Amino acid sequence: MDKKIKVMTVFGTRPEAIKMAPIVLELQKHPDTITPVVAVTAQHREMLDQVLRLFKIKPDYDLDIMAAGQTLFDITTKVMRGLDDVLTKEKPDIVLVHGDTTTTFAGALAAYYHQTPVGHVEAGLRTGDKYAPFPEEMNRRLTGCIADLNFAPTETSEANLLAENVPPETIFVTGNTVIDALHHTVQDAFSFDDDRLKQVEFGKKRVILVTTHRRENLGEPMRHVYRALRRLVNEFDDVEIVFPVHRNPKVREIVNEELGGLRNVKLIDPLDYEPFANLMHRAHIILTDSGGVQEEAPALGKPVLVLRDTTERPEAVSAGTVKLIGTDCARVYEETKRLLIDEAAYSRMAEAVNPYGDGQAARRIIEAILYHFHLAEDRPDVFMA
Repeated sequence: MDKKIKVMTVFGTRPEAIKMAPIVLELQKHPDTITPVVAVTAQHREMLDQVLRLFKIKPDYDLDIMAAGQTLFDITTKVMRGLDDVLTKEKPDIVLVHGDTTTTFAGALAAYYHQTPVGHVEAGLRTGDKYAPFPEEMNRRLTGCIADLNFAPTETSEANLLAENVPPETIFVTGNTVIDALHHTVQDAFSFDDDRLKQVEFGKKRVILVTTHRRENLGEPMRHVYRALRRLVNEFDDVEIVFPVHRNPKVREIVNEELGGLRNVKLIDPLDYEPFANLMHRAHIILTDSGGVQEEAPALGKPVLVLRDTTERPEAVSAGTVKLIGTDCARVYEETKRLLIDEAAYSRMAEAVNPYGDGQAARRIIEAILYHFHLAEDRPDVFMA
């Protein structure tokens, strides 16, 4: 087979890198038909580099755009200008972007300006509210308008695309690559480097893992959550809270005011992906406003309480592994307490089937690309939850 295609992956944040890493590794398995090119924007510098090291990925291009206090305008313009040069030089056959970050949208738009086809990994997620989450909802919708191939992780996301009149032949239901990445990363025998995590008695204490970073939760909403946590940790002696605190100074200030100095609360720096995945594996309950965690934790059998009022991932809510609880102090307290005292309620969430993937998403995505370029005869199999 003489024909070879050049496939460029573009990503810039830690969540994108985690979910694109299995695709980069899968692309490398097809040297006869695919020339892979990796371009990173480094919208999140340190957190991106951790993932690149873990998966042993060396980017061909690194735009290194991160700057203190950068705005959405800064990110968008820097990504587009940087990718203009890369696309001019490389002339890829297709550009793959992931999800809903500003890198995603700017990358798709840059490819479109070069009249280069775009493949959207994790396509079709929607809340229906363009300001929640902001700016992610419009990033993914606008990317969807540009995309030529849509890799929908679930049937729900496929249905969203069909409702927007996306041509069915361009949609492939693949499962989510985050499950591929988890299979690569979680180990029962994993040992933590962080001194504070070494002190956590995972066998004796019920660990509540907390992560908060959403823009819409900054300020008072977060304060309400932390007050509920303080009440819980004072009430239950066998509960320990582990909280990798986002580097945003506004987040850190409120966290320290509400949770600083409490016994059974470990405030730690953000973790690399590998220890974080293994921390999820050992946690009892997870409270988060993160999108990715809503997909990962159910694969590990962990109940997730989501500190948001909307989610673009309704499959886990329907399956029962995830519950939307918002940020009201009383509600956060009551819902978390229920999982601590009601074993049946806990089991219902922990044992529900993960609707997000089977670890084969990257393979399906590469097979779909080969099929699109007439390098494979058949469409890939469909992921069924």
